[in-house]
Amino acid sequence: MTDQTPVCRRLVGRTAVITGAGSGIGLATARRLASEGANVVCADIDETAGKAAAAEVGGLFVKVNVTDPDEVEALFKAAFDTYGSVDIAFNNAGISPPDDDSILTTGLDAWKRVQEVNLTSVYLCCKAALPYMQRQGKGSIINTASFVARMGAATSQISYTASKGGVLAMSRELGVQFAREGIRVNALCPGPVNTPLLKELFAKDPERAARRLVHVPVGRFAEPDEIAAAVAFLASDDSSFVNAADFLVDGGIAGAYVTPL
Repeated sequence: MTDQTPVCRRLVGRTAVITGAGSGIGLATARRLASEGANVVCADIDETAGKAAAAEVGGLFVKVNVTDPDEVEALFKAAFDTYGSVDIAFNNAGISPPDDDSILTTGLDAWKRVQEVNLTSVYLCCKAALPYMQRQGKGSIINTASFVARMGAATSQISYTASKGGVLAMSRELGVQFAREGIRVNALCPGPVNTPLLKELFAKDPERAARRLVHVPVGRFAEPDEIAAAVAFLASDDSSFVNAADFLVDGGIAGAYVTPL
């Protein structure tokens, strides 16, 4: 599935806030949600990429450091002030730096930096989005976790893995807490995705890339628009009974004991 225009228009008139919208999964999702009729707020720390994404989808760009509480509050206020609602929050910004590796070699500074960007930012975004959704009596929050929140890897990225486990647990709890207020919270758990982040990581370590690819039953990494399609489903009323879930889009990795020859 690549570059297919969806025939459905499930999100007409709804406002979606996407963090990390300038590239990878975030950019693909901005395109997909806009194609389904959503007003898209593209948030990114990279002003050039974020502005380009917003221009492409006819949306609003907000420069934001997702670890700064005031900037996150301002992001969701800008979405509401511009479009009149906050219906969808795709809390997707994240990093996977090379100095996050085995617990034996990963320093405390690297640990803290990944936790701040990958986990604390999701906490801040949920905290900012929820009051708008409570007033509306509806909303869908999709937090980007990972298949590594469900599995362990010998080729470790210890802080990344721990941060995504935290995203999964927090999403589950928020989904339960706010369910009767019409708000759904789900954790999206992608497998390895063909994004600039993954390419950069694997270009530096082809052996690690090869070790990971062999464990994907489908035999390839996901494309960003395949993950975006899952986000669009979770954002829409088609997933009205999907809540507090770990929504795996991993090509079968988590279900495999061995992969086919």
